[in-house]
Amino acid sequence: MSTPQSHPLRAALWMAGSITGFSAMAVAGRKLTGQFDTFEILAYRSFFGLVVVLGVATAQGRLAECRPRALPLHLGRNLGHFFAQNLWLYALPLIPLAQLFALEFSYPILVGLGATLFLGERMTPLRALTSLMGFAGILLVARPFGASGFSAGLLAATACAFGFAASALFTKKLTLTAHVSILSIMFWMTFMQLWMGIACALADGSARLLTPAALPWAVLIALAGLGAHFCLSNALSLAPASVVTPMDFLRLPLIGVIGMVFYGEAPDPAVFLGAAVILAAIYLNIRGESRAARARAAT
Repeated sequence: MSTPQSHPLRAALWMAGSITGFSAMAVAGRKLTGQFDTFEILAYRSFFGLVVVLGVATAQGRLAECRPRALPLHLGRNLGHFFAQNLWLYALPLIPLAQLFALEFSYPILVGLGATLFLGERMTPLRALTSLMGFAGILLVARPFGASGFSAGLLAATACAFGFAASALFTKKLTLTAHVSILSIMFWMTFMQLWMGIACALADGSARLLTPAALPWAVLIALAGLGAHFCLSNALSLAPASVVTPMDFLRLPLIGVIGMVFYGEAPDPAVFLGAAVILAAIYLNIRGESRAARARAAT
């Protein structure tokens, strides 16, 4: 099924917040990956995120929303996200930021197919065209089939797209489920992934404690990730998954600039050419969906 009424422009505003949060996560993640393994980072991120969620729920008198409802959907969402986020953090220090984000962005193609197969959303010609345009832009930026072939970082970045696609599909299904609020999605994300992170971090018999220097970065990655997922969940509640996820392509040119300014990653004309194709796809998608929403409202 699809949402009763689509609001692509409002969804785009929420996605702007999501893009900012995910970009801040990349900066904080690079500060931590040399000191902690990916499981430890996710455990600390989830711990601080859980503290924030419980604080908000308590202050607003909404703890009842955190009761166990639709747990199989929450578990599926968080298994997919935990798998993808670990691969993403693993690839983060190994390949340029723009390349990592570009390969991650193959997940909207998978979401579009999955939403058609599992959520009953219609794959319109416009959605198919903009997805293909976005994918073409990704290939221009990433060039994964060059002479150097696939490295471990490239493989991890490619594989994480499948986990993020599964997470997005479960999130969309949760937003269509009665008695499941955005707050409950955030609570179960932080709660479940905290225990997943602890279990995996302790699997080798040891875990490193946060240092005073690492603490601000761990808090930042928690707040940025929580804010990004809050914005993404709101966007998915306002428009179809196959419409929302291509908007995330805007992260690519932003992270390309961050990589150049903060990490000395050489500017690459292909990055900007690919970003131009991606931005054109976003524009066509939002404009077409806005027209369709106005036409439905007028009938």
